[in-house]
Amino acid sequence: MRQRLKRTGLIAAAVALLMLLAVGVNTGRQWAGWTGASDTAAERRAALLPYWQLTPPPAGVAEIGGAVLLSGCDGVHDNMDFWAGRLASHGYLALVLDSHSPRGLDRLEAWRLVCAGQALPGAERAGDVAVALADPVLPPGRRVVLGASHGGWAAMEFLRQAVTGQPSPALQSWPATHPRLLASLDAVILLYPYCGLLNGADQGDWTRAPPILMLLAAEDQIISTPACEDLADRLRRRGARITVTLLADADHGFDQNERSSLSPLSFDPEMRERASGLVDDFLASSE
Repeated sequence: MRQRLKRTGLIAAAVALLMLLAVGVNTGRQWAGWTGASDTAAERRAALLPYWQLTPPPAGVAEIGGAVLLSGCDGVHDNMDFWAGRLASHGYLALVLDSHSPRGLDRLEAWRLVCAGQALPGAERAGDVAVALADPVLPPGRRVVLGASHGGWAAMEFLRQAVTGQPSPALQSWPATHPRLLASLDAVILLYPYCGLLNGADQGDWTRAPPILMLLAAEDQIISTPACEDLADRLRRRGARITVTLLADADHGFDQNERSSLSPLSFDPEMRERASGLVDDFLASSE
């Protein structure tokens, strides 16, 4: 009996070690920007297009351009609807970019792989941003990108790729020239973005990047707020124009009501309104 228990314990330990090794290898692959396959811009557009959600400006509001919105790692939820409406009220045709559904990451809680850094890294998702920004579905005029959490990471990776000329590792080539995409972008809004080890934004010359507003949660339980403050400082030294605002008493995902029943986070409507006012002021100053 003791021998059997010992053998079972050794097998369990070996399995656990192999699982940890697999996770480590996959995390390293994500950090290096390796991906199993790459698409043409047309293939990526065809995969994404059926899941695009468009919110036009309300009646009486003149259309001034287009906005691309990226959700957190758990996929598209009610906070994207809220921000789409907010940007539409400024005159933007708001496109909520669902990166999860085309990849099957909305099923069986597969989105947890994204949150754990084991699927869809920011550098890969940045290719979705490039394809959306280049698409004629967005009207001519101003361009804004808003990314929350993982979406903020993807937005930062897109800017890094645009300033360095390196396309997303999951795209064979840019959907339009990267200088053109960068020049078309007027403002970027980052809500409590991931700024940890896998974030590769700290490269290149950011002097031609658009103004950036980074809203951070002082009590964030999910991402490291100090890491984002440090990254913002490093990007400023590269020429970036970043305004960082720390929201006292705010936690990660304060603007999202829909969430997993096991989530320790909670919706804070008053904090969302405060953040909305800051976004309104930022957009007004960048026009």
